[in-house]
Amino acid sequence: MNEHIKQQLITRSLEIIKERKNDPSHDGNHALQVLKNVQTIAEKEGGDLDILIPAALLHDAVIYAKNDPRSDNAPQESAELTKTVLESLEGYPAEKIPAVMSVIAGCSFHKTAVPETLEGKILCDADKLEATGATAIMRTFSSGGQMGRPLYHQSDPFAEKRTPNAMEHSLDLFSERLLVAKDRLHTQTAKEIATQRTEVLHDFLDQLKRELV
Repeated sequence: MNEHIKQQLITRSLEIIKERKNDPSHDGNHALQVLKNVQTIAEKEGGDLDILIPAALLHDAVIYAKNDPRSDNAPQESAELTKTVLESLEGYPAEKIPAVMSVIAGCSFHKTAVPETLEGKILCDADKLEATGATAIMRTFSSGGQMGRPLYHQSDPFAEKRTPNAMEHSLDLFSERLLVAKDRLHTQTAKEIATQRTEVLHDFLDQLKRELV
């Protein structure tokens, strides 16, 4: 992808994300970080950047709070909005638009099917990496605040005697998502990055336990 098209994509994507103003954990910073992750992974694993760059920037073009009943529809709606953006972008190869849409529609933490394409695996990994490390900690409590959920369960913060429920307590998301993200990755490059980031999560939890228990 030439630099001019890439910059157009970045500008338009950030405009779309800024317009919705509804989730700091899926804002323009998140889109740019996923783009960075995509480029890092693709540099070692391969992959078509004509597909990966717009997919990274617009995979969360439409987003709803996790407790919103429309949340499951967000990947497909993001794919459809991305189609509109790419069709309006002079110079972008039209024949690659269906592949971009497919990659975005399949990008969800809860989808268990292994993506069929390398690009699908890379985008999923790039997005899941943002559920690891220090960034994930910030995003978890930002999202929890948006949903109005407590930081943690008052009598059992670390779910030692109960089943974790991240829809009710932000800290429960660590066991439901953050700590297991590394086990759901497809590429070796992403797995290596996630291993180090997961250590940060354990360090945070160790310190928090010293403070709360």
